Parts: sequence; structure tokens; C-alpha cells
Amino acid sequence: MIYAVWVPLLMPFVAVPAARRLADALSPVRAVRLLASTGIGLALCSLLALALLVVPGATRFSAVSAFGELVRPLSDAAPASAVPLAAAALALLAGCAVAVTRTARRHWAELHRSAQPSECSGGELAVLRDSRPDAYALPGRPGTPGRIVVTTGMLRALDPAERDALLAHERAHLAGHHHLFIAAAEVAALCHPALRSLRAPMGYALERCADEAAACAVGDR
Repeated sequence: MIYAVWVPLLMPFVAVPAARRLADALSPVRAVRLLASTGIGLALCSLLALALLVVPGATRFSAVSAFGELVRPLSDAAPASAVPLAAAALALLAGCAVAVTRTARRHWAELHRSAQPSECSGGELAVLRDSRPDAYALPGRPGTPGRIVVTTGMLRALDPAERDALLAHERAHLAGHHHLFIAAAEVAALCHPALRSLRAPMGYALERCADEAAACAVGDR
């Protein structure tokens, strides 16, 4: 068994490039679903594989071997390398847990800050006095609406039709809860190094989704 668990740990190195190539041929919505399911699925499989690597080595300790016949088959089948492998797998699991917890807390803090009232916020649209052209969607906490943040520099650079397209684009990000897909890609990347290359195509696919929604909303591509 200890050798079979290497399969899900090595699978992302093959599955991720294949998923990226397939995503390029799909519609934006389907590409997002493919990339999200691939990242989450492979991340869970990797964590499960690490957990299984811990089990044989753990049977060498008296606290676990006290379960007697329940763990004897695992103990008898465990190779000599079971203990160091278990220690390494446990360290990786702990590192993943810490990294995922920090990422989740950071995202929650960002959502909390975005829900706080500010002098530039007056509903859905928040205009910042800044000469640099910039615009982004700021998601709210669960149960609270998000906001669209646009700088004065961006508004001056666009004509009315372009402004409508910009707002429709950012509304699509909010309506589709795209920040959750970004967060899922970030968490998956923390669980396996091969999953880090899913973040860029995920962001690109989400931008394509917003572009398509904006084109439908304004009736102009």
C-alpha cells in the first residue's frame, strides 16, 4: 500500500498540463469548472495520500500499536522506511494546514474590510480619487453585497459606452463569486507544487467569463 499512495502524489504533474490544454479549448464557464474541479480534486487526493503515508509509520509507536489486531496488518506490511516517510508526510500535512489557515484568515480579513463603510463608498460603486486608471470588484462578506471600485483616472479615460462595459464586467465578477474560485486555486496550490500552475489559467478563464457576461449585458462585443 505504501507504494500505491505515490500515484496521487505524482498524478498532478501529468493531470495539470492536460487540464490547462483542455481549458483553452472550452468555453470560459466550462474552463473554470474544469480547472476548479481539477485543483480541488487533486489537492484532496494529495492530502489523503500524505495521510495514508503517516499510518504505517504510526503503527510503530506504542500508543498506536496498543490497538492490537486492528493495526497489526499495517504494522507487519510496513517497510523499514515507514517511520521517516511518516514523519515527512506529517510535516508536510502540518505545513499545508498552517498555510491554508493563514490564507483563509487573510481572505476573511479582506472580506471583512471590504464590508466596512468608507468615505468613498455610496452603494455599489465606489470612486477613488486617483489619477491612475484602475478598477476592480470588491466582494462582500456572506450576506452582504460587494462593491465595484473605480478610480477617477479610469473614469476619465473611458467614454460612456466603455464605462458601461467596465461596470458590467466587474458586476459579472461579483455575481459569479469569482473570488471563491481564486481562493480555491490558491488553497489547492498550497497542497501540491504542481497545482500552482493552475492559478494563472484560472484567473484568465474568470476574466473571459466576465468579458462574455459584459458583452451580453451591453450588447456589444
